[in-house]
Amino acid sequence: IAVGMATNIPPHNLGEIVDATVAMIDNPDISDSDLIEIVPGPDFPTGGLILGHAGSKAALLLGRGSVVMRGRATIDEIRKDRMAIIVTEIPYQVNKSVMIERIADLVREKKIEGIADIRDESSREGIRVVVELKRDAAPDVVLNQLYRHSQLQTSFGVNMLALNGGRPQQMTLRDVLSSFVDFREEVVTRRTKFELNKARDRAHILVGLAIAVANIDEVVALIRRAPDPQTAKDELMARDWPAKDLAPLVLLVADPRHLMTEGGTLKLSEEQAKAILDLRLQRLTALGRDEIGDELKGLADRIADYLDILRNRDRVLSIIKAELAAVRAEFGTPRRTEIIDAEGEVEDEDLIAREEMVVTVTHGGYVKRTPLSTYRAQKRGGKGRAGMKFKDEDFVSQLFVGSTHTPLLFFTSTGMSYKLKLWRLPEGPPTARGKAFVNLLPLSQGERVTTILPLPEDEKAWEELQIMFATRSGNVRRNKLSDFQRVNRNGKIAMKLEDGWRNGADGIVGVQICRPDDNVLLTTAQGSCIRFAADDVRVFAGRTSTGVRGIRLAEKDEVISMAILNGVDATTEEARAYLKHEAAMRRAAGEDGADETAEDDAAPAAALSPERIAQLGAAEQFILTVTDNGYGKRSSSYEYRTSGRGGKGIIAIVVNDRNGRVSASFPVEDADQIMLVTDGGQLIRTPVQGIRIAGRNTQGVTIFRTAEGESVVSVERIGDIGEGEEETGGEET
Repeated sequence: IAVGMATNIPPHNLGEIVDATVAMIDNPDISDSDLIEIVPGPDFPTGGLILGHAGSKAALLLGRGSVVMRGRATIDEIRKDRMAIIVTEIPYQVNKSVMIERIADLVREKKIEGIADIRDESSREGIRVVVELKRDAAPDVVLNQLYRHSQLQTSFGVNMLALNGGRPQQMTLRDVLSSFVDFREEVVTRRTKFELNKARDRAHILVGLAIAVANIDEVVALIRRAPDPQTAKDELMARDWPAKDLAPLVLLVADPRHLMTEGGTLKLSEEQAKAILDLRLQRLTALGRDEIGDELKGLADRIADYLDILRNRDRVLSIIKAELAAVRAEFGTPRRTEIIDAEGEVEDEDLIAREEMVVTVTHGGYVKRTPLSTYRAQKRGGKGRAGMKFKDEDFVSQLFVGSTHTPLLFFTSTGMSYKLKLWRLPEGPPTARGKAFVNLLPLSQGERVTTILPLPEDEKAWEELQIMFATRSGNVRRNKLSDFQRVNRNGKIAMKLEDGWRNGADGIVGVQICRPDDNVLLTTAQGSCIRFAADDVRVFAGRTSTGVRGIRLAEKDEVISMAILNGVDATTEEARAYLKHEAAMRRAAGEDGADETAEDDAAPAAALSPERIAQLGAAEQFILTVTDNGYGKRSSSYEYRTSGRGGKGIIAIVVNDRNGRVSASFPVEDADQIMLVTDGGQLIRTPVQGIRIAGRNTQGVTIFRTAEGESVVSVERIGDIGEGEEETGGEET
């Protein structure tokens, strides 16, 4: 019964293998890492590139692995405004003609776009395949597409299975080199034994001839008396021949098969007797006798050297090393295949051209990306362009610009996080609604995306950034952003929620990037808020904790928002004085409601210089707070004093029957607009600048007149997307 076994051993560089073998001879305990440094991987006769060290390392250390091979290509300008990809080396075992035909098929099938022409300009000087590109093609993207879809990139499955001692064995580099050294030892030993026996046989003949020359008269007489050659040979072998004068040469030969007697005589063997009978007369001259002696002495030296080799393993290893060095000097060539530090798999991202995109997210949970170039700039007073078509009460709740390679982190209401590159979002024109998050992320029933964070492309920069979480139950947690560098497709737990809080009603209300010198502002549905330093929350090492208490909630209260504010660089007196100054300025300007000033209006205020007022003004932020019944206001960030984490907080806005509960609170700028949505399906977009600035402990103004029984359910800060909803500046009551 026969057994078939597959093996696939790639070619390697002769010089590297010789160096590794010599290194292993010198140090049998050499480490695997040192061997890999000498032999980093296969060396294919067609050259090209090997992507990454992992496949080669696995093949050499385990005897099995996959090596990703890539042809060598450059991007050159062949004429004005026309680029081409020049392929000068192809992967091992790839047929050039078949590869070119396959590329042509891919172009016809439109799996690869941007190729205008393919030419084979190969000659005796080497391979040259020219892939000419269209003028608007991105060369890097086309090249990556060629790597992905054509034989310009293939893999070699290494299976170093060999017969070792007659048994099939999966062999590593160390196993192969060790077996080769053992084999070479056996070869050198057997060869030396062969040469030793050959020299001894020749020396044995020469000793017989020397005896005959020394006793030439008797030998001649014996031969003349013999009736035939056989009798002459027998008589030569039967006699004891004196050989004292030849004793030194006999000892040099050291042939255990023929030893001299104590009387100094030797018997001739059959081979010696035959050689004497065949001896030519010219060897009987003095010159002939000297030649026999010289040759015998030379053989004696060689025999001594052979015996030393067989008795000394170091001599055998030295011979192996010398012979390997000779082979390397005669046949060694520089490495042809370059091993580069790169992954063998071409990521989808590598096939995507870098382009600026506008990402729009709707209140209803739809997302899309649109090329920024689509939104062409217009002069002031232009008509704008058609925007997104919405269904029911949906609208754009978030809009940002990023590259197609920008990483995005998605955080959901259930405490999960997901990660996608921007290019994975569906692309659509400005009028398209996009695709629902549930079709992009493995969201569970009722789970919704609450925050999307566009982040730096260089994930090394994430080490310097931190992220703050807040939940409805009032907990906060601070982590390094780098904790979310690796998020698999099924998501990763971002924050553990309070399971027993309000029968599982806990959820994430905010996730934002923060710095240690920032402040955190938490606002509750009952109109309370607390501001504390981000540094009050330690940086957590894990992601599965519930964090620490951010605010102590009253019964039936819950956190509805978290905002990250600039750290306060002002004393309480300076903040009070600045607020009074700004209120006076608004009164002087005749702004409505400017008489609503900061709390503790009667308290004395510190005097501020114009320079200090300008400094505080530059750092000032405004917090918009909106209630369920459509009332709201803007308040200066200096109205919110900094306190310790975990307290009950202070009033953010008056909550009563008129206002209702707080529905939203977040920082805004004068140029912003907000979109309000009611549970009755009504929408209104209004500019922030039209909402008056008032003190923290006030009721606010009417932003949206809600119908009886109708409540505001969502407030979002939006960019100017030109949808054309009714605008209002807010009406004071």
